[in-house]
Amino acid sequence: MQLVSRRSRLRGSVLIPASKSHTIRAVAIAALAEGQSLIRNPLFSGDSEAAVRCYRALGAEIDTSQENVWKVTGVGGRIVPPQEAIDVLNSGTTLRIAMGSAALAEPGRSTTFTGDDQIQTRPVGPLMDALQDLGAKCVSLKGNGKAPVQVRGGLKGGHTSIEAKTSQYLSSLLMCTPLAPKDSEIDVTLLNEPGYARMTLDWLDKQGIVYENDRMRRFHIKGGQRYQAYHLPVPADFSSATFFLCAGALFGDRVTLRGLDFADSQPDKAVVDYLRAMGADIAVDSDGITVRAGSLKGVEIDMNATPDALPAVAVTAAYAEGTTRLVNVPQARVKETDRIACMAQELAKMGARVEELPDGLVVHHSKLKAARLDGRGDHRIVMALSLAAMGLNEPCTIDTAEAIAVTFPEFVNLMRSIGADMKLLA
Repeated sequence: MQLVSRRSRLRGSVLIPASKSHTIRAVAIAALAEGQSLIRNPLFSGDSEAAVRCYRALGAEIDTSQENVWKVTGVGGRIVPPQEAIDVLNSGTTLRIAMGSAALAEPGRSTTFTGDDQIQTRPVGPLMDALQDLGAKCVSLKGNGKAPVQVRGGLKGGHTSIEAKTSQYLSSLLMCTPLAPKDSEIDVTLLNEPGYARMTLDWLDKQGIVYENDRMRRFHIKGGQRYQAYHLPVPADFSSATFFLCAGALFGDRVTLRGLDFADSQPDKAVVDYLRAMGADIAVDSDGITVRAGSLKGVEIDMNATPDALPAVAVTAAYAEGTTRLVNVPQARVKETDRIACMAQELAKMGARVEELPDGLVVHHSKLKAARLDGRGDHRIVMALSLAAMGLNEPCTIDTAEAIAVTFPEFVNLMRSIGADMKLLA
């Protein structure tokens, strides 16, 4: 599938859809809980569908027939592994969180996880080691520390340490260890994108889970706890909002984003601060976040907390005067793609002056031109490149646009609703 995007001027209001990260956590906790939970306002996308399929395979009953409310009858922490391998599709969050859940199965009972080609390039070795420290057994079936991976139950608790180059490792441990029979100690020697671990802790707090948190460096989690059924909504997604914030800052007469809650712990709300630092005209009030295009300037941004925002902010930087440095985000190289290398290469096709750093990008103000672009099968790269085309006289065609459905199936329709000239081609 291809996405054709061309010069656009944006005006209007858009309701931002639910958070992918919260939806997957909501499904996992409901699936592990006692009784029936109601998840209100979930995101239905490729990644959330992967989570639903995964936790159904682990024994939960999940009814997604109503778009706005999913009903989940949980297993009460009693995981029953399926005979067949669980395919997590393209969802790294599902893979890592579900590995911890599978470790709760009885000793000797194993679950095999696989995924698409991208998933099979993403490391899970540190999480495997930590789960083994806590009593489970984990094997990478290709011997490379990546999926396909087999997780054998028997999680007891105990002590482990984790180098969380992705916060998903820590989130997985935080979600499974309360259900282990014994207490657990987790030393965190490195934590990238800590805001996502904070999101997980918020879910634990809503569940009344007992734990001690020493500055996100060490956790003590009491064992023998249980999750309870709940009725809660899923917050709107600041990661999806990033594309509308950046588009509005570049090409917006007046773009208002509705439904977002700054009290939520999602780290990508920091994109508002990034854009303000670049000179964007952004107002936040009871109606939402309103963005107007203005003169932007280059700045240095520490993006460690917000790796998903890198593609869209890199595009924004190409239109900003001067030079922008996007730094301290090495984990962006091990997402669905190496987003640092891919964005540098795709923007260079458009005439941008971009330099790769080991942990980020240097983007200079550039006069961009239309080009045939490759979204690399990465939803965030496809969407970011569609923004780059909105300031050009000639259209850009972006390949692998089907990847958008992984997290944001309504992206094109919502962009079109505020004036974007873009369309999908089969």
